[in-house]
This record gives sequence, C-alpha cells and structure tokens, in this order.
Amino acid sequence: MTPLQRYYNLLGLDKKDIVQLFFYAIFAGLISLSLPLGIQAIINFIQAGRVSASWIVLIVLVVIGVALVGVLSLMQLRITENLQQKIFVRSSFDFAARFPKIKFETIYNVYPPEVANRFFDTISIQKGTSKLLIDFSAALLQIFFGIILLSLYHPYFILFGILLVILLYIIFKFSYNVGLQTSLKESHFKYKVASWLQEMARNNFSFRKAINYDYALEKNNSLVTDYLSYREKHFKVIQRQFTQLIVFKMIITACLLSIGGYLVITQQMNIGQFVAAEIIILLVINSVEKIILGLETLYDVLTSVEKIGSITDMDFEEEFKTEIDYCFTNIELETENLKFRFPGTKNDVLKAITLKISQGEKIFLDGENGSGKTTLIRVLSGLLQPTSGILLVNDDSFRRINLEQYRSQIGTILHGETPFEGTVLENITFNDPNVTDDDLRWAIDAVQLGGFIKSLPEGLNTKIFPEGKQLSSSNARKILLARSVIHKPKILFYEYPTDNMDEDVANEVIDYIMSDKHKWTVIVSSKNERWKSQCSRQITMADGKIVKDLKK
Repeated sequence: MTPLQRYYNLLGLDKKDIVQLFFYAIFAGLISLSLPLGIQAIINFIQAGRVSASWIVLIVLVVIGVALVGVLSLMQLRITENLQQKIFVRSSFDFAARFPKIKFETIYNVYPPEVANRFFDTISIQKGTSKLLIDFSAALLQIFFGIILLSLYHPYFILFGILLVILLYIIFKFSYNVGLQTSLKESHFKYKVASWLQEMARNNFSFRKAINYDYALEKNNSLVTDYLSYREKHFKVIQRQFTQLIVFKMIITACLLSIGGYLVITQQMNIGQFVAAEIIILLVINSVEKIILGLETLYDVLTSVEKIGSITDMDFEEEFKTEIDYCFTNIELETENLKFRFPGTKNDVLKAITLKISQGEKIFLDGENGSGKTTLIRVLSGLLQPTSGILLVNDDSFRRINLEQYRSQIGTILHGETPFEGTVLENITFNDPNVTDDDLRWAIDAVQLGGFIKSLPEGLNTKIFPEGKQLSSSNARKILLARSVIHKPKILFYEYPTDNMDEDVANEVIDYIMSDKHKWTVIVSSKNERWKSQCSRQITMADGKIVKDLKK
C-alpha cells in the first residue's frame, strides 16, 4: 500500500466530516470569487460619477460576503479540530492495542520503545491534515472557479487556465516521487538521531567518562550528518518547485497585464472588468502558490502516515477462539520433538524437546548460560511460538487454544521485567475489579512486601517511576512476585525471581511459594539453590537439549 493510499484510507474513516468541509469550501470559494464582480460593479458606478442606492447596496453585499467567508472558515476550523482529535485518539489506541499483541518475530530485531516513538508522527498528521483540507481545498476550488470566471471575460484567459493546469501537472509529475522518497529518508535518519539520544538518556551514567562522552557526540554527529544530507536533498526538491512557481508567476503576470491592457485599449473590456479580472488572477496565482508551498506539508503527512503504517501493519499473535475452558481445573503441558529458532538465525535454540508436566509439579530448570532455559520457559508460557514440533495444553495443540484464556491461568516473572509507571496497587492488580482486599493482602504478605508498603507515605497509592527507578531491586522483584500470584494461577513461570533479594527474605518467599498447600505448578530458573532444594523435579539443559530429567 502506497503512502497516498494509506492517507486516503485514513481520511475515509471520516467521510461525512470531509464532505461537509468541502461543502463549506465550495460555498466560501463561490462567495470569494463573487466579490470581484461586486467590486467591478462598484467601479462602474464610480466611473459614472453618481451615488445611488444600488452603489450602497453593493458595498453592503461585499462586506457581508467577506463576513460570510470568515464564518465559513471558522466552521471549517471546527471540523478540522474534530478530525485532529479523532486522528490522535485512533492512533493512540492503535498503538496501545497492538504493542501487547504484536508477534514476537515482528519486533525481535527492533527496540520497542524506539518503535513507539513513531507515535509522534501523529502530531504531523494532525497539523498537516488540517492545513491540507482547508488550504488545499480552498486553493483548488479558487483555481477552478477562477478560471471559469475569467473565461467569461474573454476567451484569451482560457490560455491562462491551460498554462496553469500544465504547470501543476509538471510539478506533480516530476517532483512527487522524488519529494516523497527524500522525505522518507529524512524521517528515517531523524528517528535514528532520536533513537541514539534515547539510548544516551537511558544509559546516561555510561557516557560520563570523557572518552565515552566523545564517542557519544561523534556518533550523534554522524547520524545528524546523514539526516542533514537527506534534509538538503528534500529541500532541493521544494526549492525547485518554488523556482518553477516564481518563473510561472513572472510569465503569467506579464502576459495577463499585457492582454488585459490590450483588451481595455481596444475597448473589449472596461476598467471595472479589468480590475476584477486582475483580482481574480491574483487570487488564482496565490492559490497556486499555496498548493506548491503546501506540497512540503503533503510530503510530511504522507511520510508520517507511512511511519505509523509500519506499526499498524505488524502482525498480531494468532488466536483461536473456543468455548472450551482448557484451563479451568488443571493444566498439563506436553511437548514432543519441540524446536525453536530465532528469526534470521540458522541454528535451533531448542532442539527436540520432549517432556510432560503435570499439574502441581515443582520443576527446577538447570543449565549453563545459553543452554536454552529462558527460551523454554518463554515457549511454555506462550510468549514464543515453537518453530516446529508439538506443544500440547491439556491434550490440545497450543496453536488451537485461546491464548488469552491460557495466560489468565499463569503467572510469570521474566528476566529484565520491571514495574511500570503507576502506583504500587496498579502494578500488582492492574486495577482488576475482581481482586478483593483479601486477595491483595494475601499476595503482599506472601512475598514479604507488607513492611515496605507500610513505610511508604502513600502506601499502595505511592507512584512508581518507569522501570521502578526509585525502588530497590529487591522491592521491585517483590512487586512482580505479588503480581504473579495474586490471581492464584495454575502455573508459575519464573526466571531468577528472587536472585536480587537478601538470602533470608528470599528463602522465606521461596518456602511460601513452594509450600505443598499451593497446588500450582512451578517452573523456575534461578541461581538460588533454595529453589532447587524445594523442587520435586530437576531438568538440566545443555545446548538446547534436555540432558537430564530427575524426579525426587
């Protein structure tokens, strides 16, 4: 889909508003072009050297026409403001609805927060659309009606219309594709600069040393140089278009003044008609200038639409809706010859994994770094889709089950996961109305979080910074643990859940989670030997394979 098609589809969502906008533009254009006729009539009265009621009426009508054009413009502004708000709302919900559902393979090689920056292109679409719909529509209609009106004065003015159409065709024909491509390239490097600045901000401590600081500036300079290169190429396209406009204005002005003067001298036009024609010509030329200058806005809008389209085109996870509740009482997992390979790589990370996990088992995943433990946890928890082989949930293929239903029955803590910006309560419950006060108190006590919450001035309503920056690593982990158990899930998938805690606190948390009174399945990978001692089964991995599977 081309950027222009994307933009057309975007505007198609608000057809009624667009039609209403053009209706006002047509009405305003007709009134604007009728004003020269009124001025022509007034001049004719003045030439006659007499004051009459008709002269006064004409002046009043012209003033009313000016006021009506202003009112219609105000109504157009209201419509475009509504459109801008709708574009922003739709875009925000598009992003919010897609990011949690995007296929892992789609964003494997990108940094999601940097991709989210594309949302700022919504602002360009908002502002650009408003300008295009108001200025472009008014300009095009003024050109169209102006040429028709001029042709009524004399057939010579038809040549003016033909020249105008040829000019616009040439500019669009030879500049549109080049202008759009340079705009896309410019935007690409603009985001590269923004991405690097984001990296510097995220790792600002790393760049404080002089040599590291110099490297950061050098890389920024390189990226900015690439940006300026394409920005200059894009400007040259705009410059060429404007140069063509200047030449056109010079030629048209000289020709029309000559033709108009000749027609007046030969008495084929009177002075009033000449003045009115010149006013119309100035309006038309100004409209052409608006269109040429507005092409840069068009390029910016189409580039922004394409950037946002690159996000909305990302594939969602495949979900199979079913009425069967696979996870209502127990969850049994089974794999047969399961393999997984990351996108763009040649080697399998998981190789021929065959195992069966029953409800209530406590399993410790062991192995060296890179053995495949983390990948296996993420495949079993439904975050990654197997490349080949079979994964069964309650004797049914994982590809056929309802992912949402399955995930509602599991609790996870993944390596690198942190609290999000929000209150402590929101981080634990996600404002789930089904979570009772007893559930909340139970989860907090289970992970030894109560003392910390009591020490906070606002308790559970205390705001957490992004990534839990103001929290100790231990307390941040406890919040994630409370989140993972609060719904009393059937399975817990843990990656290093207590490795940042003091040993005594970690042992108490482990003992509680691994207690026999809890019937959930636990699959955990950790450097804390306490987990291993509490588990009833130990699976050892090496080079993506299960090399040992021992039950106590």
